Amino acid sequence: MNPKGKPILLKGMQIYSEDMKIERGYIKIKDQKIMEFGSLEKVDNEEQFDVIEVASTYKAIPGFIDVHIHGANGADAMDTTEEALDIMAKALPQEGTTAFLATTMTQSGVAIEEALANAGNYICDQQTPGKAEIIGIHLEGPFVNKKRAGAQPLNYIIDPNVEDFKRWNRLAKEKIKLVTLAPEQPRGLEMVKHLKENGIIASIGHSDATYNEVIEAINAGVSHVTHLFNQMRGMHHREPGVVGASFLRDELKTELIVDGVHVRPEMVKLAYQQKGKKGLILITDSMRAKGLKNGIYDLGGQDVTVKDGKAVLCDGTLAGSILKLGHAVKNVITFTGCSLEDAIEMASVNPAKQLNILDHKGSIAVGKDADIVILDENLNVVMTFCRGKRAFHSEGETI
Repeated sequence: MNPKGKPILLKGMQIYSEDMKIERGYIKIKDQKIMEFGSLEKVDNEEQFDVIEVASTYKAIPGFIDVHIHGANGADAMDTTEEALDIMAKALPQEGTTAFLATTMTQSGVAIEEALANAGNYICDQQTPGKAEIIGIHLEGPFVNKKRAGAQPLNYIIDPNVEDFKRWNRLAKEKIKLVTLAPEQPRGLEMVKHLKENGIIASIGHSDATYNEVIEAINAGVSHVTHLFNQMRGMHHREPGVVGASFLRDELKTELIVDGVHVRPEMVKLAYQQKGKKGLILITDSMRAKGLKNGIYDLGGQDVTVKDGKAVLCDGTLAGSILKLGHAVKNVITFTGCSLEDAIEMASVNPAKQLNILDHKGSIAVGKDADIVILDENLNVVMTFCRGKRAFHSEGETI
């Protein structure tokens, strides 16, 4: 595609930009950026572009940003190889994801260090347009609560330790952007304060914190909640817990796995009614089996059985998902009745805001990275551009 190196012109589709919806529009892409966009009747100089005609019923929206994903297509961030991260980066545009945080999990210190060093090196040296961009690392564990371990291996869970974290972030070339931890654990608040002081998102997850402990953590710098409802103290009328605090405190942006398995549709609707479009971030929390057939797969040295849309350990514990972010967008619209614009807020805008990258990602605007997804009339992903280069085109689709 684009053999002459011409800039690209997408024309004919609806455009969902930062502040408006254009019924029939165009987008000009040059040097990995959005050069210009507007109503189709205003387009000019078409001969200077590689023109891609798009159906008028299709929609151009900003690429999705997945802040919590472990793996896809047989690869995992803990595999500690460049190839594994590359497999993920090439696979994710098929679901509309154009940027993501490579997410680790609780393992031995050596395994975590190797995964962090590998991801840091990849981010700094191996990124190219035409693949989903790894914009940082999400360290999930090992600083979590054993009572809420879920699929995090119990024998590797440790108390928060700032010195360990400093060493790990150096190995990761300072690319850790988000840390999931249980702040109620010994030295948990110390860790939260360190993260806050260094511009790293502190997220409460795999936590048994009480409501009052969550408030303490917010005051120390927690601003994020890892996979709301899953592996945390739930809401009770005498103890609001982590869930109650998530609903009541606007300081907290909350991740949500909208696959209908981790969280029932009714609870997704409740979360949406409580947090609104500005308070939720859609994630996948997917593992290596995403995109593959049913079978038994590895997650952190544990066997995970994937069948009928669920991934579980041998005792039935949910072990990540096989959710695609494009499906999460469709699901949240179905479960809550929200608009596509609202879903874009949750899948693209909010993660960019939370990661402090909204200046160049998260929406369709002049000067931003050309991370663009084309949806058909049924909201299926048919084409994805990652930093101006086409990374996915659905076979057989007439664009």
